[in-house]
Amino acid sequence: MNVNDDVEFYQQHTKNSHLLYKNSLNLFPGGISHNIRYFKPYPFFVKKAIGKYLIDVDDNRYTDYWMGHWALILGHSPKNVSLALSKQIKNGTLYGTVNNASIELADTIQKLMPKAEKMRFSSTGSEATMYAVRLARAASRKRIVAKIIGGWHGFNSSLLKSVNYPFEIEEGLGLDIDSKYVISIPFNDIDLSLKLLNQIKEDLACIIVEPILAGAGCIIPHNEYLQRLQEFSKKYNIIFILDEIVTGFRLSIHGAYKIFKLDPDLFTLGKIAGGGLPIGVVCGKNEILSLSNPIDKKNKNLICSIGGGTFASNPVTMTAGLKTLQFLKNNENQVYSKIDNLGKYTRKELQKIFDENNIEIKITGIGSLFNIHFLNEKVKEINNANDVALADKEKLRLYHFALISRHKIFFLPFKMGAISYQHSKTDVDYLLKSTRSIIDSKIL
Repeated sequence: MNVNDDVEFYQQHTKNSHLLYKNSLNLFPGGISHNIRYFKPYPFFVKKAIGKYLIDVDDNRYTDYWMGHWALILGHSPKNVSLALSKQIKNGTLYGTVNNASIELADTIQKLMPKAEKMRFSSTGSEATMYAVRLARAASRKRIVAKIIGGWHGFNSSLLKSVNYPFEIEEGLGLDIDSKYVISIPFNDIDLSLKLLNQIKEDLACIIVEPILAGAGCIIPHNEYLQRLQEFSKKYNIIFILDEIVTGFRLSIHGAYKIFKLDPDLFTLGKIAGGGLPIGVVCGKNEILSLSNPIDKKNKNLICSIGGGTFASNPVTMTAGLKTLQFLKNNENQVYSKIDNLGKYTRKELQKIFDENNIEIKITGIGSLFNIHFLNEKVKEINNANDVALADKEKLRLYHFALISRHKIFFLPFKMGAISYQHSKTDVDYLLKSTRSIIDSKIL
């Protein structure tokens, strides 16, 4: 078997998807509405998702490890959420006014994550991180934002810098002005990070960091890297922002800040907090969030405008998020022990299979998240985004595509996998069996 065989097999079994993709090219730039959703030769089109499965328009059923950009910790269309949504939709989808469901969801978040002294809802994670930076600049009266090389905080202009390799090049047209006051520091290299931060600390408004580098390769922090950044922030009165859009309610019901013993001034949530519907949340200390309070401010210039948007706090999203968090709260031990144990088992057994076949890889991850990196002469360890970028990406693409084509296991190519409450050891064992089959085919 060779690479072309996998492509041909995929094309034979996804003919309706191919037709739809050709049509989508006439409608969307590149045929997609999110850049990372394209993969060669074309993405399959989904018509239904239930539990741990995606079903495409050709009736192929895929075991899903992408799980809606890692947002679906309970799987696709969980019954408790679906039933609540069916009821809510009959009562309206967008009120354009305040609603009780937003209070219930915010109260639940605050009780699970007490560092959310105040919060604001938006419709996307990109908005939440944009608002967090704006609040930090408003609170500090400083301009510069520090982010991590490879760190992903959405498509807002302020943070769309040093995301993709080569990291020193602008991410695209129209961003040069916005990135003027953004600097990038290397993950897991605290000495160099502090050296760079010290050079601009007088005008440094905030440091924003993911607890784990998610989209950049599922890399965990080493040697108290996060704690040292936080210490620096507090010493020089710099706002410390933790971007928990991926990790919030994923690594634990109390967030990654609890696991890593952090005290962020601001933190952002998304994905799981919306229960499968669009959401972003900026949370944090009362004195910072209060800058956005529009009530009884005599001088409107003293308000930090962070809006929220037309669909912010809509009752459908609020209902889905509330039902998801309530389920996690009521079944905390059962849910997290299951998905974390499956994650540990997956990482251990995949590493073992590749080791037995003398294929050099490194599996990164924590809890229910994992990613595979094919090593080469340039890269022998995975500590940061640069290591990920220089690893053998082509082998990873071939591996992921073979899983999709031949074995109906879906990872978005190059991206980390996420295990949901709907997955089982049987699913992971099938992933392991399929991996052995791919290795035996000699395409890697």
